[in-house]
Amino acid sequence: MRANVVAVCAFMLTGLAMVAAPSWGQVASPPAKASCKFADGKTIHVDYSSPRMRGRKIYGGLVEYGEVWRAGANEATTFVIDTDVQVGGKAVPAGSYTLFALPNPDSWQLIINKTTGEWGIPYPGEDSDFARVPMKLSKISPSLEDFTIGFDAGGKVCTMHLDWDTTRASVDITEKK
Repeated sequence: MRANVVAVCAFMLTGLAMVAAPSWGQVASPPAKASCKFADGKTIHVDYSSPRMRGRKIYGGLVEYGEVWRAGANEATTFVIDTDVQVGGKAVPAGSYTLFALPNPDSWQLIINKTTGEWGIPYPGEDSDFARVPMKLSKISPSLEDFTIGFDAGGKVCTMHLDWDTTRASVDITEKK
């Protein structure tokens, strides 16, 4: 009798594993990283989760205009710098922060928030903001299925860009010397 119970349990676990296995690699918003290194080796690190379009309207739909967005999915997007920087002309000291964005059809702001370690929502509030910085908007083609944060490095500047669908929002980050 006991052998039968063990055999039935083993059979059920094997079946469950076979059904679940194809979905293991299909995370809806997988973790992602981006970084940029300045000439002296100092770095910027961003950790975020990368949501997918999956046929949805992104800006003005899933991501509402005029509402603070966590700039990714799942846990809060972290922004860690090991040197003092200027983000869009605003001084930001070395440290750990959380990034949010405030998208609008014709303008975006990057929000650098002092609260860290929280889930991506709810937004901790303006009282916790270290800075709000205007971002440059441009169109990209073709449309991007995956939300991506990346950097373009050029000399003393790391340009951070948030790309999704056909929108790129970017801001220059320079090391403060």
